[in-house]
Amino acid sequence: MSNKPVRAQAKGSAGVTAAQNSAVGEQAPEEASGTARPAPEGKGSAKKPPGAPARATAGKTASKTASKTVNGTPAASRVPAPARSAGKGRAESRLAMVRRARRINRELADVYPYAHPELDFRNPFELLVATVLSAQTTDLRVNQTTPALFAAYPTPEDMAGAVPEELEELIRPTGFFRMKAKSLMGLSQALRDRFDGEVPGRLEDLVTLPGVGRKTANVVLGNVFGVPGITVDTHFGRLARRFKWTEQEDPEKVEAEICAIFPKSEWTMLSHRVVFHGRRICHARNPACGACPIAPLCPAYGEGETDPEKAKKLLKYEKGGYPGQRLSPPPDYPGLPASPLGARTEP
Repeated sequence: MSNKPVRAQAKGSAGVTAAQNSAVGEQAPEEASGTARPAPEGKGSAKKPPGAPARATAGKTASKTASKTVNGTPAASRVPAPARSAGKGRAESRLAMVRRARRINRELADVYPYAHPELDFRNPFELLVATVLSAQTTDLRVNQTTPALFAAYPTPEDMAGAVPEELEELIRPTGFFRMKAKSLMGLSQALRDRFDGEVPGRLEDLVTLPGVGRKTANVVLGNVFGVPGITVDTHFGRLARRFKWTEQEDPEKVEAEICAIFPKSEWTMLSHRVVFHGRRICHARNPACGACPIAPLCPAYGEGETDPEKAKKLLKYEKGGYPGQRLSPPPDYPGLPASPLGARTEP
């Protein structure tokens, strides 16, 4: 086995083409023949320039903004506000929400064509352990910790027989190290005793392991066994609520509602794209709305900085790489490079 860490993708998860996604966007279960198509997003609705207050002001402010636009401010630097429904307070229909959600997925597939799990691993056991360690810490911190950990305990048998204090010291940088050490030893013992030292490929088996819930199980299933699943971590849950895909807070309820919106084949890569976007642009405290490529589709536009230049300073890039991209595509990636991060002027 090579000692070089790799990042695996779900089977069939290479970039999503426009043709594939256009088909996905027409699979809303509620759509019936003869149903009138809604007007395209953004047409017939006033666009709010970045930097405008949350509530539009009339007269002088509006004319001043228009003047600035006419007098040479590049259109590409401006983010259109999301389309609003014609009637004040009118709720978005289920069908409209599904179409918008799938369009967001297609846009994110273009921005992050090779989104991937950002934990380093070489086999199912390493991904399982790394995902357990990732709770309440960053993937970067986990990736800094696991090389020494797996050098000392490369198999479930090795980790099951670890001296607790020595294991705790190795994983101390990830936080909550005593609790995590107990979980790692427990799941390793279970793998050794119940599964012949192998990580099982079924959700119902994985969630019986100490420290393993549905999120961890879906990460492992989607990225090493090719079993589609929605991974509801803190980023995914936050963005799903901002996008108005769900109002649920409980991760299992979020998972169930999102699964009902998207085709099963998209679940794993959708999870990666949304998490990528949450880490790079749609931050918890100050989202970079003015630099967001899906701003025209986002009902939460305006919660963060809307000025394009100020928003660009909020973007979080991968160290040494291009915005929103890994350092190089996976060897089997057949698609085109990702487009640069930044606002798009067309919905």
